[in-house]
Amino acid sequence: MVLVKFLERNCRRGRFCPSKLKGKRVIELGAGCGVAGFGMALLGCDVTATDQIEVLPLLMRNAERNTSRIMQKDSSSDSFGSIQVAELDWGNEDHIRAVDPPFDYIIGTDVVYAEHLLEPLLQTLLALSGPKTTILLGYEIRSTNVHERMLEMWKKNFEVKTVPKAKMDSNYQHPSIQLYIMGLKPPAGIIGNRISELEQQTDEVEMVDKILKDDENGGSSNTKNRLEDCSSEKVHEDCELAMKIPNGKLTDWEARRLGSMTARLLQDVKIT
Repeated sequence: MVLVKFLERNCRRGRFCPSKLKGKRVIELGAGCGVAGFGMALLGCDVTATDQIEVLPLLMRNAERNTSRIMQKDSSSDSFGSIQVAELDWGNEDHIRAVDPPFDYIIGTDVVYAEHLLEPLLQTLLALSGPKTTILLGYEIRSTNVHERMLEMWKKNFEVKTVPKAKMDSNYQHPSIQLYIMGLKPPAGIIGNRISELEQQTDEVEMVDKILKDDENGGSSNTKNRLEDCSSEKVHEDCELAMKIPNGKLTDWEARRLGSMTARLLQDVKIT
């Protein structure tokens, strides 16, 4: 109920308002009786509530009965999304493929209660997530060791934010109950490539700057030749870059480099 009441408190504006949630795909992990999933469905989401096979009969019965009651109460309302039930054992690749990830939202309550479940839970979260997935998890801290291990594992893969108590319902909160909002960290390769590009640009600037400083200090009499050598290397690189144009496969850095090359070619052109 803590998570559902959090949604109720924060649904009037921001990311959890119905206008922004309408039609979003949501998966609930360890749904139990499906309370959290229904909270998202009432805000317009299309929810897949999941649990182990022995829990599914109760979960399915709750989904059918409550959906029927909601539609009987106001059959003309389009504010209610939908809710369906599926089997999902954490870490089971067949079950994960069957629910068709990625999802817009992954939710779960009281999902962390034993250390041996941390790894399969993490792998399931990763498999169900995409670059724009928001994960909303709530649980009660029962073991400090499990809690610390869990956060360590999550923070290696996700940006993790703790929901302040001030944003939770005042009657549905407890010092030992935490809510977390998470999203995937950018892939390391993207960051690494970007750093390499910046380092390459910096190296080129520093190379020319060093040659010019040597000349100012009288330490070199062949500044022009050294700059020409540097320029020749750049021309060779620029020619390779130009060959990529027909394929249209240029990175942002390559596009800027191409613009710089064009500017150099046109710097002596006079338009009359």
